[in-house]
Amino acid sequence: MTDDPKLEVLGQFTPEGKLTSGYGSHYLFLVGRDDTHGIMHYLLTNETLEHDFNMYGYDDQQLNDDIVTQIKNPDMRVQGTLDKVQGGGVHEKAILEVDETNDPEFSNDIVLGDSATHQISHTKGGVLVGLGLAYEGSMNWSGSGEGTGISLIPGVNSIKGFKNQNNTLVVSANPVFIARFKARLAVEHQIALNQQKGSQ
Repeated sequence: MTDDPKLEVLGQFTPEGKLTSGYGSHYLFLVGRDDTHGIMHYLLTNETLEHDFNMYGYDDQQLNDDIVTQIKNPDMRVQGTLDKVQGGGVHEKAILEVDETNDPEFSNDIVLGDSATHQISHTKGGVLVGLGLAYEGSMNWSGSGEGTGISLIPGVNSIKGFKNQNNTLVVSANPVFIARFKARLAVEHQIALNQQKGSQ
C-alpha cells in the first residue's frame, strides 16, 4: 500500500524528521521517543469540522485548551466522553463547564460515564473528521503519559524532570478503521449519556 500523504506531515515529530517508509495508512508513534504531545496538539489545532473522542487520563492543559477552542468554534462539532471515576479532575471540570456555557442545543456534548457494564471507560482515542484521521493507543493525556517535553534534537536533553510512561499512539488514515472507531465512540458516548440520565 502507498504511504498516506495525510500522515507524512507528522514526521516532523520524530527524531528522524520523517516517517519510516512502508507504513501504509497507519503509523505507530512511541512515547519517550517521538513528540506525541506535539502530534496531538498539531492534530487538534488543525481540525475544523468534527472531533469525536473518548479519553481516560485527561490531564493536559494545552490539549484541553485546544478542545475548548474547538467547542467555541460555531462551525465545529465536538463529542467527548470522559471516565466518571476521573470526572473530579481539574481539566475534566473545566471542559464540562465550557461545554455547558456553549449552545447545548447545537451539537457539542461532553459527558462522564462508565462502560456498559459499569467498569472504567478506558478508551484513549478519537476521530478527526475534517482531517480524515483517527488516533488511538495506550497514551493518556498527561505529562508522563505523553512524555511532554522530549527533545528530538540529537545531543540536546529533554526538559529537566522529563518522564515518560511506556505508551503508544497510532494515527490512522484508513477509512475502515476510522468508520469503525467513530461508530464505537458514538456507542460509548450514548451509554454515558444514558447513565447520566439515569436510564442505565
